[in-house]
This record gives sequence, C-alpha cells and structure tokens, in this order.
Amino acid sequence: MTRRGNLGATAIRPRRRAQDPMRVYDRLPPELRAWMAEAALPWSPMSCLRLWRKALSEEGCPARARARLDRAEAALLARDRMRGDRP
Repeated sequence: MTRRGNLGATAIRPRRRAQDPMRVYDRLPPELRAWMAEAALPWSPMSCLRLWRKALSEEGCPARARARLDRAEAALLARDRMRGDRP
C-alpha cells in the first residue's frame, strides 16, 4: 500500500528508504522532532538527522542548528517554486 497522496503539493520527487522512517523518527532528538513537526516539507528522518548533526557540530548550539534547518528548508521551497513555474 502506498500513501502517495499524503506528500503535499511539491514537485520534489520522493525516494525509497532503506530503513523504517518511523523507527528513525522515534530516535531523533526532541528538538529535531519538534522542528520536523512544524516543517513545511515532508522531510525524511534520515536526511533531517544528517543535516542536524552537521549543523550542530558546526554551529555548536541547538538554536543556531535549528535556524540552519530553517534556511535549508527555505532553499528547498524556493527551488520547488522555480520548478513549479515551468510548464
């Protein structure tokens, strides 16, 4: 059974996952789960965790790491808008 209708209105193609995304989600840090709950895009837990770890190691602060996730999402939304403008 596929749930393709629950991805929102985005031109970004979904990808197959090797792991169970709900198990990965359940193991995420609380700050990251809170961010994902408010995210505009249907992020995969693995890609989010990868970006979170990198941002946290480079920024050193959860608040700045969360701001970095916001910027990454804004960039993806801008790219999605550009794709949507094409016929």
